[in-house]
Parts: sequence; C-alpha cells; structure tokens
Amino acid sequence: MKQRTPVVVNILIIIGLLIVFYYLFVQSYAFLASPYFWGTVVIGAILAYIHSSIGDLIENNKFKKLSAEEKAAYLAEKKVPFLRRMYDAAFKKQSETEEKDILIDHGFDGIMELDNQLPKWWVGLFYFGTAFCIVYICAYSFTDFAHPLSEYEQEYKEQIASIAEYEKNQPPVTIESAKYSADNIAEGKELFKTNCASCHKEDGSGGIGPNLTDNYWINQPEKTLFKNVFHMDWNGSPTNPAMRAFGKNGEVSGAEIEKIAAYVYHINQEQPPVTPAQGGAAPQGTEAHWEKE
Repeated sequence: MKQRTPVVVNILIIIGLLIVFYYLFVQSYAFLASPYFWGTVVIGAILAYIHSSIGDLIENNKFKKLSAEEKAAYLAEKKVPFLRRMYDAAFKKQSETEEKDILIDHGFDGIMELDNQLPKWWVGLFYFGTAFCIVYICAYSFTDFAHPLSEYEQEYKEQIASIAEYEKNQPPVTIESAKYSADNIAEGKELFKTNCASCHKEDGSGGIGPNLTDNYWINQPEKTLFKNVFHMDWNGSPTNPAMRAFGKNGEVSGAEIEKIAAYVYHINQEQPPVTPAQGGAAPQGTEAHWEKE
C-alpha cells in the first residue's frame, strides 16, 4: 500500500489554495480579516479530517489483508518522516533489478531507455499550474483582476486624491512664497493658453496685450521679472482694466499663477524675443532692469 499524505499537510495546501483563490477575486489581502475566509478555512479543515478518517478506515481494511512480510514492510515505511519520503520519491534511484522491470526494449549506441514515472514534485507543480490557470482565467474574465485599464484607473484616482489631499494641507502660494522652477514651465504654458493667450497670443508675443517676450514693460511694481508677473496676475493692471486681477478674483490660484509666471519668465529670459518683424507686438512701456532670481 502507498503511504498517504498527512492531514496537516493537506490542510496547509487547502489554506494556500484558498488564499490564492480569495486574492484573485478580492484583489487585496483584506479578506484575511474576514470571518467568511476563516469560516471557509474551518470548513476545509473539517472536510480534510473527514477525508483522512475515511482513508484510515480503508487503509486498516487493506492492512488486514496483507501478509506478514507486507505488513512489516508497510510499518517500516510508515516510520519514515513524510518529508523524507517525498525527497526519496523525487530523487529515488532504481536498483538493477528495478531497472530491468522498467527497461524499454529499444536503444541506440548502448544507451537504453527506462519507462520512469514523472517525479511527484513535477506532477504536483503541473496540476497546481493547471488549477491556477483555470482560476486566473475566471478571475480575469469575470472580475477586474489584472486588467491594465482598470488598474490604471484605480491608480490614477488614488494619485489624484493624494495630490488633492497634499494641496489641501499645503499653505496657499503667495507672492512672497512663490519661486521660479523649470518644472512648472510645461503646466504654466497650458494655463497661459487658457487664461492669457486671448490677449498675449500663445507664444506671448502680444496682440491686444503687450509683447511679453521683449524687455519693455508698462507696469514694473516688482524688482524681479518672476515676481512682477505674479504681481500683475494676482492684482491686475491699474492702467488697463482688460488686465484684471485673476488671483484676487479667484479665477486662478496662487499655485497656478506661480506656474504661469514660470512660463512667462521662460519665454522672456530663456528664449529669444519675438520681434515686430517676426510678428510680435511693438514694445510698450519702458525698458526693465530686472534683478536676477
């Protein structure tokens, strides 16, 4: 008779399979705190004990029918620890007598072929892989598990929520705390297109409003260009009502003005000016002498 797997090992296998199954459908380990999961574990353990008890009855009945030598061999094998039996079964080497029994009657160049059984560890992995594939396909087909678009949407929502929480807890950006950063140029360009391009064009070369790429400015309340743009966006122009106070009116936030100011600084200080010959507006105001940031 073959030795049976201990009931404790069967229970551990059941628990492992249940964890895999629950995770594929729940998509988190929150189920470990659920009474439904542990209830399933208890039911699986009870069924494993029932299966083991039935196996013991069948084993005892078969044991009675064995000869004295077979009983002695069976009892001797039963004393071998389970893990040792598994290791021996996986890496067992046949004796010469056993090899003769499983020898296939053909060969080549003196090399003979044996009709060996596949190792139990290999067969176990094959069955586990097959079962896992079936469960995985079901989870993929009937739930959101492993769907890249669903995962992207979830991660996107989490990131937006974390950004909103961060901005909520941060103090508002003011002209005193605002700083130029090249990282803000790209977003500042988009905000400029939305709020400023109707008067200054998308490239800042001016139209209804003055050219923001040259070094002539009508209003120069601040000593640096970046702070000056922030001041004008927040407070508006005292001489031109079309240049309204976007910040004070609540149309844009201080953080958004900081980005717009970064873009204007970029096109004014880090890019060549758009001259009237290139389609830019003629200079207005007086020449500015900005202090360095």
